[in-house]
Amino acid sequence: MAQTSGWPDKPVRIVVPYAPGGTTDYAARQIAQKLTEQTGKSFFVENKTGASGTIGTNAVAKAAPDGATFLTNDTTYAMLPSLFAKLPWDHANDLVPVTTIAQTPVVLVVPAASPYKTLPELLAFAQKNPGKLNFGSAGNGSSTHLAAELFKKEGKLFITHIPYKGAGEAMLGVMSGQVDILITASPTAIPVVKGGKVRALAVTGDKRLASLAEVPTFKEAGLPSYAVTNWFGLAAPKGTPPEIVAKLQAEVKKALADPGFQERLAQQGAAPGGMSSADFGQFVKQQTQSWGAVAKAAGVKPE
Repeated sequence: MAQTSGWPDKPVRIVVPYAPGGTTDYAARQIAQKLTEQTGKSFFVENKTGASGTIGTNAVAKAAPDGATFLTNDTTYAMLPSLFAKLPWDHANDLVPVTTIAQTPVVLVVPAASPYKTLPELLAFAQKNPGKLNFGSAGNGSSTHLAAELFKKEGKLFITHIPYKGAGEAMLGVMSGQVDILITASPTAIPVVKGGKVRALAVTGDKRLASLAEVPTFKEAGLPSYAVTNWFGLAAPKGTPPEIVAKLQAEVKKALADPGFQERLAQQGAAPGGMSSADFGQFVKQQTQSWGAVAKAAGVKPE
């Protein structure tokens, strides 16, 4: 116990398994900065990209369980067992859930010049004209891909998938009019909607986003069965002392209670997390099962 009581006693690395600039990276950098301020110790982000996040995730799973390395995982993490026939770590056991940082709704956007001004108009056309519309994604099996596959299922639609290399490229596809529909996390959507570069038709969740107050929820827009949440959390290598996991969870929860931090999250359309380790573990398990069912229904074949 003595070796954990002074944690953190050295710089703490938070690995983001994706490129800088995305929502997961943003969540990690925000919490790292806040933890550094609170503890007076260095928390820093390292981007370790590639293979749908598996390279960075595997690096954390194999890291020493000494409280010096953590992973920022997210919705895509729950999809990985559906995308890969074999992962280089044990998805169920090799990472210890710590807590959630934030949850965000997703927003359905169309080009600014799209003829569809409302979700019912879009649905009516797509249902009457199977195969005429397409949707973009950040790549096969990405969260944006499976979120749209679920939309297809709930809307009883046949729309064509156009995979891009990342969420940024997919958004450019919508902005240029190459893509008819994109379903993406609110932090990605909000700036381009506000800038008039795309039009938002609906947002998931029980209530409208304060930053996009004019955009109805899917329930208000007539598709109440469509529910998707993007989440971002922290995980530790298996064997990390429970005292360290508990201390980090408590520090994150304290950071998330800060009004300034909450305001920054709200501007991104995000709600603060703070789940207990046990609850987060159950949540990830449930998410893995439900996204596995979506991937199977969509015919996504593990590589």
